[in-house]
Amino acid sequence: TNHKPPTRLPLSLPCLNRGLRLRLTRPTLVFLLGLRMSFYRRSNVAGGSYFFTVVTEQRQRILTDDCVRMALRKAIIKVRRDRPFQIDAWVLLPDHLHTVWTLPAGDADFATRWRLIKSAVTRAIGAQYFRAERQTQRRANKQCSTVWQHRYWEHLLQDEDDFRHHLDYIHFNPVRHGVVAHVADWPFSSFHRFVAAGVYPQDWAGGDSISKPDSLLITPI
Repeated sequence: TNHKPPTRLPLSLPCLNRGLRLRLTRPTLVFLLGLRMSFYRRSNVAGGSYFFTVVTEQRQRILTDDCVRMALRKAIIKVRRDRPFQIDAWVLLPDHLHTVWTLPAGDADFATRWRLIKSAVTRAIGAQYFRAERQTQRRANKQCSTVWQHRYWEHLLQDEDDFRHHLDYIHFNPVRHGVVAHVADWPFSSFHRFVAAGVYPQDWAGGDSISKPDSLLITPI
């Protein structure tokens, strides 16, 4: 079944820095604000919404370095221009990132998008961040840098509850990993625009006295 692309709202999400602006769709906001609206495309994987985890090689804590963030921002902008996709949520940690994407109707090719993004970042900063002690013969044979792990993890979101669980997981991740005490203290996250949209309170799941939602009880990464 064909579906029309989601209607966009005039709301942007600066997640890597103010130069990368991500947009929320109307169905995303309507659901997150507690209204009943089914908007998931379930035709195999084409046009689906996915949760991704992408990790640096051997968990190097480099992704929040200014030059790496800028390289990642530029790569995402370029790939989205050539191969559009919706970024519904995002968090960048020093050694990994989590994000939810929605692909255009009829399009299931997230693999090419990630390959292009990772390759562009490697070309931009690979020489500066090359670490000989992390290079293996297998990586050398494939002419790989030492920036990214070869693989990434993806999960096709099944329904509204699945979406909500992963959205909460993304935004709570900096607290889970101990980089901040409060969700709102981490700058490289779509959480702040969700707060501005009225989806989360400013102090959501951010302090010792605040209960953590059940939706955070998924396998930590």
